[in-house]
Amino acid sequence: LKPTVKAMAKEGAPYKGVLYAGLMLAADGPKVLEFNARFGDPETQVILPRLKSDLVDIILDIIDNRLHETPVEWNDDACMGVVMASGGYPGDYKTGFAIQGLDKVDPEIMIFHAGTKQGENSQICTDGGRVLTVTACGKNMAEAREKVYQNITHIYFKDCHYRKDIAAREVK
Repeated sequence: LKPTVKAMAKEGAPYKGVLYAGLMLAADGPKVLEFNARFGDPETQVILPRLKSDLVDIILDIIDNRLHETPVEWNDDACMGVVMASGGYPGDYKTGFAIQGLDKVDPEIMIFHAGTKQGENSQICTDGGRVLTVTACGKNMAEAREKVYQNITHIYFKDCHYRKDIAAREVK
């Protein structure tokens, strides 16, 4: 990211703020697919739970060129998340399916809604490709992973898909 920010400044457009790079690992190394001036989703959902410092203070310090004066503090927890997606995503998929089991998830588990909406009788329903991200923190990655996969089994919607290998290499 540093070369990009330096190039923007050199061209008279200095950048302040969040810069998210969408990357792909190719045979000859990483390739930049896109830049976004926002936090990445779902990446942020596993980063911000570890932040001890106040995010608003950090952003204000960036705006005022004072970030170097402020210590940014993190907790030592490991954190991971698994996206629950509609069948067919990222291609064609159907929506409107009732999501069940959210009330059975342990209270410390974070569920981030993305492609959801409130349907009839206040029922939460699918309304997109990436529907939910189930996120947990633990003293290490094995604990965080176990919490996510234990709780994700409580949640159901028709044609639900999610990866079962997230952080598997990390905990071997």
